[in-house]
Amino acid sequence: MFTFHTKISPAEAGPIAARLVLPYELREKCRLRATLDNGEDVAVFTTRGTVLRDGDLLTGEDQRVIAVVAAFEPTYKVTCVDAHTLLRCAFHLGNRHTQAQVGDGFLRIRADAVLKEMLAGLGAAVVEEMAAFEPESGAYGGGHGHHHDNHPLAPIPVRQKIHRPGDAN
Repeated sequence: MFTFHTKISPAEAGPIAARLVLPYELREKCRLRATLDNGEDVAVFTTRGTVLRDGDLLTGEDQRVIAVVAAFEPTYKVTCVDAHTLLRCAFHLGNRHTQAQVGDGFLRIRADAVLKEMLAGLGAAVVEEMAAFEPESGAYGGGHGHHHDNHPLAPIPVRQKIHRPGDAN
């Protein structure tokens, strides 16, 4: 099974070999076994806290490149008649530590009937949508931008002898 572990920029990428289509819940896992759109089973190793975003490019030892694609999943698009009401909705979602995507005049959250009822009670229009979910990374998430430094995202698992200082060379 091939392992992908390094984010690269589009300028560094060769041809895209396959796409890795994942919902948000799986794009935030640090260890993942998945299937590419060409049917190949692969492993993805990232450091804890790494979130794969739609459009990220990954590579591994053989330099093949795959593109990460945000899968469409059940979400709610939240809109309001005015900015004040939308801000109140955002406050109440944040107060419940709910991940939210912030768009131009809307919020998007994962489908949740309890939250839908709360938002409707605040005066929001809540519409079910199948959409790519790209929530904000949060105050401590390191920002939403992509950081392409061509370094492995996590230690690459290899079988090797551990050398200790007292060992003979």
